[in-house]
Amino acid sequence: MQTSTNCLVQKLYSSEGLQASKTKTLRSRPTTAGNKIRNQASRLVSQLMKCTPHYIRCIKPNETKKPRDWDSARVKHQVEYLGLKENIKVRRAGFAYRRPFNKFIQRYEILINKNQRNDIDEKRVIQQTLSSLQIDQSQYQLGKTKLFIKAPETLFMLEEARDRKYNMYARVIQKAFKKYFARRRQEQEKQQAADLLFGHKERRRASFNRNFMGDYIGLEGKRQMLNLIGRKEKVFFAETVKKYDRRFKVSRRDLILTSKYLYLIGREQVKKGPEKGKKVEIIKRKLSFNQISNISLSTLQDDFVVIHAKDDYGSLLELTFKTEFLIALSKRYVEETGHVLNIKFGNHLEFKIKKEGWGSGGTRHVQFTQIDYGDKEILKSSGKILNVCIGPGLPSTTKLNVNRTSAGHRYGKVNASHSFRQTNPRSQFEVTEKPKLSVADSSNRAVRLSNQKKQVMQEPKKLENNNMPLMGMFTNPTARPRGMLRFPPPPSEPPPPCTPVPLGFRMPAIDNNGNKSTQNDAKTKPVRPAPRAPVNIRQKPALPSLPKAKSLYDYSPQDVDELQLKEGDIIEILKEDKDGWWHGRLNGRTGLFPSNYIVKI
Repeated sequence: MQTSTNCLVQKLYSSEGLQASKTKTLRSRPTTAGNKIRNQASRLVSQLMKCTPHYIRCIKPNETKKPRDWDSARVKHQVEYLGLKENIKVRRAGFAYRRPFNKFIQRYEILINKNQRNDIDEKRVIQQTLSSLQIDQSQYQLGKTKLFIKAPETLFMLEEARDRKYNMYARVIQKAFKKYFARRRQEQEKQQAADLLFGHKERRRASFNRNFMGDYIGLEGKRQMLNLIGRKEKVFFAETVKKYDRRFKVSRRDLILTSKYLYLIGREQVKKGPEKGKKVEIIKRKLSFNQISNISLSTLQDDFVVIHAKDDYGSLLELTFKTEFLIALSKRYVEETGHVLNIKFGNHLEFKIKKEGWGSGGTRHVQFTQIDYGDKEILKSSGKILNVCIGPGLPSTTKLNVNRTSAGHRYGKVNASHSFRQTNPRSQFEVTEKPKLSVADSSNRAVRLSNQKKQVMQEPKKLENNNMPLMGMFTNPTARPRGMLRFPPPPSEPPPPCTPVPLGFRMPAIDNNGNKSTQNDAKTKPVRPAPRAPVNIRQKPALPSLPKAKSLYDYSPQDVDELQLKEGDIIEILKEDKDGWWHGRLNGRTGLFPSNYIVKI
């Protein structure tokens, strides 16, 4: 309109008039009554929150202004119309919890410190308890006889802390009971295993006091083996054993006992495909409990076990933990079949072998012979017979003393000299036979062997507690091995425990009559220590350098046997596999890592 040629129109729509009209339209509107009320209420609430408001109300008991003149109806009317009842309700709602001191202490006594439970001042005990729980003092008030808690959340926190305390004590009791129950169950298993072989088979010296572990392979970290037997199968026993074939050649097998089957897992190389030449686990044999006819063992302390199958060939195995395997197998066998497992003992074992080709499978024999010494089996095969020679072990009548064994586990050690109890009191457990003495000194060779045997038989622990240092063991290098050697008997008069033993000290000689030589004779003939032979100190060879790789990306482990990688980490490569998962070491920890995340340096 300002561009119009008409003068009147240009004056009506001049720029000054338009600017003034714009200024008038942009003026703010006046506040409404609602906004004023809301702002005033917010200011009032903010002022009230800064302090603790209280109100004073005066009540007139009468109209006569005389003392002891009480008009109940008038007082009730004033209390009702002044809003005092509602005010009291609000105040009581502000402190929702009101409890006397003694009842509060009785309820939350478990939260009170032990040192404060005998304190007479209940108020101080409550205040220290609430402060130990980090409760702000503004959240509660202490009266003369009662405790007032403001927020319900504080009360809920007290109840939660009380429940946690009870749960903690319950877990302590539960842990102690589980520990006791597990120890008792383990002792029962040991006793059952000992009764299974009692009177039939000699035991090894270290087989009584060991605990049963069950899994000696670590199946949790072997995924391929778990896939073969099934992840839902419960494993009761697993051990790497030696399996003997028809020619008595040894091959490694993994013996796994589950709730339904007995597995023998071996390894074979892949002959075809991209993984040609790689060794993988396969099931060599799978036996159900109904297929097992009996188990055969010898009467000696060897580790051979023969598993016989119905209408099938047997398996000759050598396993270290045979006692644990037998007790686990017998329990599963009874649960599955309903009758006891047949276990045979004899020093001549016979078993069938697998048929190959058109001919029959035939049989093989194992002959056991006891020799004078040795805990290791000496094997010698001749045709169809395998001869096994082994030294004597503990008698088959040796019993396990469960009470003493459990006491040893309770205190963290087991005393071997008191861990066994035999039926014959005269046949005490001895470590080995008498060792031969070397030609060291003619005076020391005249030790009375009768006293030595008497001391060892009657006082097995005297040598351990003797303060006199042991003078060494005498051995004969030319004699055949005799296993462990006994220490020589202690002297009849040892020096006092605080007396230091001088260099070159030698025990006084004892003649045939049992008399010691005098101290003057020892002084006239001083004993010089023998010169030491020069020791050839071999330098420790340097460790071989391993190939290293650098991490290109970050990797988060998906399992417990994998390494966590960060960009730039240097990894030592221990083993390379074709499947893409390599085995390496990083910061002292070994595990698996993906090969496509690294580059060799």
